Amino acid sequence: MALKLRKVDYTKKGHLAYVTIRNAEHENCLEEEVDHDLWKVWHDFRDDPGLYVAILTGEGTKSFCAGSDLRAYVERIANRSPEWNRRRAHEGPNLGGITKGIAVWKPIIAAINGYCLAGGMELAMACDIRIAADHAKFGVVNRRWNVGAESGLTQRLPHIVGLGVALDLLITGRWFDAKEAYRINFVSRVVKRTRLLDECTKLAERICEYPQSSLRTDKEACIRGLGLTLEEGLRLENTLWNTNLSLPDTLDGPKAFIAKRKFVPTQEV
Repeated sequence: MALKLRKVDYTKKGHLAYVTIRNAEHENCLEEEVDHDLWKVWHDFRDDPGLYVAILTGEGTKSFCAGSDLRAYVERIANRSPEWNRRRAHEGPNLGGITKGIAVWKPIIAAINGYCLAGGMELAMACDIRIAADHAKFGVVNRRWNVGAESGLTQRLPHIVGLGVALDLLITGRWFDAKEAYRINFVSRVVKRTRLLDECTKLAERICEYPQSSLRTDKEACIRGLGLTLEEGLRLENTLWNTNLSLPDTLDGPKAFIAKRKFVPTQEV
């Protein structure tokens, strides 16, 4: 059954899911309708066995996501109780639907097609791979409006760019371009704007050719292992991998290597 969405386009093509924020008139800001729609989309993507990889982008060529919509921010905060805000913080729907409160171990690629600001950076960081168009602009610009982080700026950013660079960006709120985003490892590559979606699709299709079970447990081990001791992380990694040992693909992969043939996964996971 098709999802009822108002501000997000969700298209399935083979094993790929294309997720597009449709709020270009407001720089693809994360209004409540967008958050609710994305919350539905990420649950559907997670639970659909035929989908392997998602590509997230924004409508148009100007903005990927310019963060929260501050036009409604004051009214929203002023009219809600502390109890409601605490529930929202832990139960969702959260900012962008995926920044917290939901675990998706399938790969998600952010196709950053313009402004990626504040909450937009948080949304991009909740994805696994970030590819930027060459005209993209970034910044923790919420700093100048006294809007604090709540969905990953202070937690994911240091892991991605390092503590020193993260503090620079968080404290100064300065703008930076795609070239610097690549230099500090916020994005893994920069491409021409006209090639952005094509490049993301090519990468996603390549990922779809891999067996998905080990890919997903490796992603889960990497994310869940953050903050653990080495001993705890090794135990987690080993436990997750051992959950796959009963799957046919676990032996089919090495058998294909021995036979010097291409490995074709035998089942969806």
